[in-house]
This record gives sequence, C-alpha cells and structure tokens, in this order.
Amino acid sequence: MEIASTVWTLTCTALVLFMTLPGLALFYGGLVRQKNFLSVLTQCFGIAAIVSVAWMLCGYSFAVGNQGSGSWFGGFSLVGLSDDGLWLDALFQMTFAIITPALIIGALVERVKFSFIIAFSALWVLFVYAPVMGWIWKGGALSSDGFGIFNGVGLQDLAGGVIVHETAGLAALVLAIMLGGRAGFPASVKPPHQPGLVMVGAAMLWVGWFGFNGGSAAPGDGGSTRAILVTHLSASAACITWAAWEYRKAGKMSLVGIVTGMVAGLASITPAAGHVGPVGAIIIGGVAGILCQEVIGLVKNRFNIDDSLDVFAVHGVGGLWGTLVLPFLAGGWFGGAGLGGVSIGEQFMVQLVGVAIVGVFTVIATLIIANVCRAIFGMRLDDASIEEGSDYISHGESAYDLS
Repeated sequence: MEIASTVWTLTCTALVLFMTLPGLALFYGGLVRQKNFLSVLTQCFGIAAIVSVAWMLCGYSFAVGNQGSGSWFGGFSLVGLSDDGLWLDALFQMTFAIITPALIIGALVERVKFSFIIAFSALWVLFVYAPVMGWIWKGGALSSDGFGIFNGVGLQDLAGGVIVHETAGLAALVLAIMLGGRAGFPASVKPPHQPGLVMVGAAMLWVGWFGFNGGSAAPGDGGSTRAILVTHLSASAACITWAAWEYRKAGKMSLVGIVTGMVAGLASITPAAGHVGPVGAIIIGGVAGILCQEVIGLVKNRFNIDDSLDVFAVHGVGGLWGTLVLPFLAGGWFGGAGLGGVSIGEQFMVQLVGVAIVGVFTVIATLIIANVCRAIFGMRLDDASIEEGSDYISHGESAYDLS
C-alpha cells in the first residue's frame, strides 16, 4: 500500500506540474496578442524555476515547520529540507506552490516587467502562499487540529479553493489595480490571438486537475475516485452554463468562453471535491459558469479594473463560491460524504471566517511585497515598450514573423 501511495502521489505531482507547464502557459499565451505570446511562456517557466528553488530552501519550512501546533508561521526548522522522509510531500506541494503565482500573471500580461514578476513570485510564495497553506493543510491556525482557532472544526479546503484560488485571485486584483490597464482598456482591447492554443492549454488543465484534486484526497478509501469524478462533472456543468449564458447575452457561444467556463468549474470544485457528490458537483459547476461570467463584467466594466485574463473573476470568485457552498452540498441527499458530525451552520461560519482572515492577510501582504518589488525593479513597462511588445522588448525574441 505504501508503494502504491507513493506511485500515485508521484503521478499526481507530474499532473499538477503539467497544469502549469505547458497547460497554463498555453492557455494564457493564446489569450494575449501575438507580440506578447513568448513573454507569457517565459513568465510561467521562470516562475516554475524560481518557486521550486525557494520552496525547497525555505518555503516548505515556512508552511510545515510547526505542523500540528496551531501556529501562524511554520518557522525555520526545515530550512534546506535535509529530511528525505519529507521529500515526497514537499515535492507534491511544490507543484501547487508553482501554479498559484503563475495564475496571478494573467491579470498583468502585456504590460508588466519580467523582473517584477520573478521577484514578486518568489517573495509572495514564501510570505503569503506558504503561511496560508500551513494554516489550513498542515495543522496551523485554521486547521481542524485541536490547536486551531476553530476548536477542532477547521476550514475545509481539499485542494486549494482558499489556499490557491482565493489568494491568487485577490493578489491578481490588487496588482491589476496597481499596474493600471492596457492601452485602450476597456473599449478597444485586442481579442485573443490564438483561441486554438487557449483550448489546448485548457484541455491540459482539465486533465492535470485530476492530479490536483485526486492527489489531495486519500486514494485508499475511494477519496481520489470521488474527487476526480466530481472534478470532471463540475467542469462539464460549468462549460454548459457558461456557453448557454453567453449565447443568451450575445447570440453566440465562443470557444474561449466555453473553456473559460471549464476553468471556473474546476476552480469552484477544488475546495469541495472531498465532500460533495455528483449532484453537488453539477450544482457547483453550473452556478460557477454564470456567476464567474457575470463578475468579469463587474470587474472590467463597472469597476474599470483591467484584470486582463479574468483571474479574480474565474479563480478568486470560483474558489470562494466552492468554499462557502461546501457545507450545504456535503450532505447525503446530494451524494456527499458529510461533515463528520459538524452542523452545516457551524461549518459555514468556519468557512466564512476563514476566507475573511485569508483575504485580509493576502491583500495586505501582497501590497507590501508588490511595493517593495516595484521600488527595486519597477513594475510597468513604458508605453513605447508596450507598443513594441513584451516578446522582443523583454526577451529579444518573436514567436511569429511580424515583418
């Protein structure tokens, strides 16, 4: 059983890394203009490299060092990670740490400096992502451990609705406001240059998400099967409702819209995949396909914030929706696994307070880190460089012959 568990975890580790490289890179890359395509790929690749090193040196320690103590910070006891008994867990968790800041760049594409992205991602993973992960997954302050602040109940988040999607979504919103919009936003923003690549990247995300959620559940008791099944159903339901809602509003169902709906369904089911059943998953995904689409309009048109690739609306709102609705859909009448004797009301209050604590911390810490990085490296490319395109200005290359 131990060998099978190790093989399963290693397989899921590969799937989660596959989500970022090449899945998210192609998904985001297809959504930008052709002169910025390579910059997105480079940012995803650079984040994977810098976060991997930072995570193994001290990020894992900052999350796990005081495991089970109900603490707010993991400490320095595992810096350097010399204990090979922890390597498997650290490796699996590293892939989550990679994709979370990579999600954030979707709000900043086509106008942000590469140096800012790399510096911000390294610091943000260490001082935002790692502590939050420890609070919820590793016996920290918001966990079900007896030392947690919720008296043994704990915030339920199977694979990162709060840890990954809420933190990334809120950080993306903060940075988008700081950075300012693209030229011509919102009236004349150019459409995606390659919707076909968007679909290819999204398909990789769909497959990789089975490792994301399935690897976070216990394989021996059917937990992984439940997680993968409801993950697929939520994504499918969100595709349907997003497409139907888009058709209702615009008279057409776009490929980019359908695959974005799928991502909203995946983000929304992530926290709840360990508790809800098939019916609950369809409800979560079905609502997400409409809810996240409407929030995109609010962010861009009502509040005039250029979250370029809709990170907050799709990931932030999706993750929050799945986290908060979890207690109501975990019951057996929806095919759920239950809440372990905790009442719906009690669990909901824990979920609500937990996301509020994480939200406030994420916003404040993101502002501090972003301002430090901006002061040292700058943040926004100048207007002439933006017009020329990030591919050539930042990396001296072009994905296409633009002559």
